[in-house]
Amino acid sequence: MHQPSTTPRPSIYYPYRVYDAWLPSQHPRDGRKPVVIAGAGPAGMVTALELARHGVPSVVCNAELQFSQGSRAIVFTRRSMEILQQVGVADRMTANGLPWRFGNSFYRGQRVFRMEAPHDPDDRFFPMLNIQQQYLEEYLYDACAASPLIDFRWGNKVGHVAQHEGFVAVAVDTPEGAYTLDADWLVAADGGRSGIRTQLGLQMEGASYEGFFVIADIRIDLPLTTERLAYFDPPWNPGNTILMHREPHGIWRVDYQLPEGETPEEALRPESLKARIDAQLEMIGLGGTPWEMDWSSVYSARTLTLPDFVHGRVVFTGDAAHLLPIFGVRGANTAFQDAQSLGWHLAYTLKGLAGPRLMANHSAERVGAAREIIDEAGKSTRFMTPPTRGFRLLRDAVLSLSLTQAFVRPLYHWRTSRPHEYTHSALNSRGDDNALFTAGPAHGAPPRNVRLAPNDYLLDHLGGGFDLLYFTEGTTLPEPLLAVAQAWHAKGVGLRITAIGATAPVQGADQTLSDADGHVRERYGVPASGAAYLLRPDQHVCARWLTLDANRLQAALHQALTKA
Repeated sequence: MHQPSTTPRPSIYYPYRVYDAWLPSQHPRDGRKPVVIAGAGPAGMVTALELARHGVPSVVCNAELQFSQGSRAIVFTRRSMEILQQVGVADRMTANGLPWRFGNSFYRGQRVFRMEAPHDPDDRFFPMLNIQQQYLEEYLYDACAASPLIDFRWGNKVGHVAQHEGFVAVAVDTPEGAYTLDADWLVAADGGRSGIRTQLGLQMEGASYEGFFVIADIRIDLPLTTERLAYFDPPWNPGNTILMHREPHGIWRVDYQLPEGETPEEALRPESLKARIDAQLEMIGLGGTPWEMDWSSVYSARTLTLPDFVHGRVVFTGDAAHLLPIFGVRGANTAFQDAQSLGWHLAYTLKGLAGPRLMANHSAERVGAAREIIDEAGKSTRFMTPPTRGFRLLRDAVLSLSLTQAFVRPLYHWRTSRPHEYTHSALNSRGDDNALFTAGPAHGAPPRNVRLAPNDYLLDHLGGGFDLLYFTEGTTLPEPLLAVAQAWHAKGVGLRITAIGATAPVQGADQTLSDADGHVRERYGVPASGAAYLLRPDQHVCARWLTLDANRLQAALHQALTKA
């Protein structure tokens, strides 16, 4: 019998709440569910919210009775904020988080590299936002609780999984005993130690790096700005790396690498934590500043992925599907992209709106994204924590040269998480004009936001289904295009047409956005009226045309939904 803790987690800044367990005796007997989601971290909850946006109900099973302990994921990228805007929590994140765009690398007391992330008036969100994971989970849970399509079950731990023809039988344990839940699909979002992955005997591919890092959240008042701070080869921790981030509520995250041979248990002793943090404060000239410990943990750097995320009627997502090092803020940010992709692929599959290989396409795209991230993250990891003597010699040479030679300093760049572009996706149009464009987002890329007016942006008007951006200064849409849209609507496929350019409403369009100064057209590389972009439900580009007609639109939608 599963007995989750009913004691609120300790914290000096976050008021943990213990929720009531969902007990089978208090609810009517379950019928088969379309989707059961095992795990209620960011990946699981964003998946549930994405499914709900597409009209698909789900059951979310959370083994615990409260949100996760400690800051964990704290840095969220611009693309993640755009995804969170779609599921309704971006405003709370922005209101309570700390935005930033600069990263600093220090060696021997000298700043040797300063990263500057791009930011311009077309961006609603900053490149990065710092906020502790408990707050993100709280905001996501509130959104889940507000949705009539999401059945959130605290204190329900997914155990044995049995796959049958066309459905999954899920054994769920609770504080009063177990019950069985049948589902068309099971989403395994049960984290890096996924019990479902172990039960199915699945192995990840990639590398695990030797060495450990301590995470320590401390409350301290430091006269420093909200920027990433990285210190290489400090005198108190020779050969290793220290990272510092400001968090809301007077909390600072300090990550530092353990000396070789020191165990995690030794590193987490209070006297060891105090000595290391005091030494770091002394090194940056702030020794003696009083501080208080909130939470600490140990992690190791791993770059691993399942080679396939879909196994029968079980689909893996987030850390259950891949394990990525924190360098470059890739964990939760990658999980959001997983969840956004999974939401629409699974919804369209359940509704019968797409071909039978659509879920295989989701796996292919997201495995490709994980492998690209692993390649980039591996470079950052090998610089932060060299795995061999050869890598350490190279890293130390860069450190030494950077004091006097500017040309090596960009090697400090930590290759920040970025949205994957599905350049070779099976869903991309085969007969459009992608190769003829000289600017704008290409096949598989996410859309570019554009500021239309104060506090009004292009992406505020998109999302929820397929979006056709049709650039025109005319007064009506071509009738053949409308006929294609209506035919797909009749099949249950949402296709919203946004006319861009005209100053007055365009007849036949679902909405009209003015582009009097041509700025949207410039951002999208559109030379003339009649050009168009087709965005998938996850907003990635699957077709673009310099001139669009009904046959080309029909072919692109057919490719996206029946040829996968």
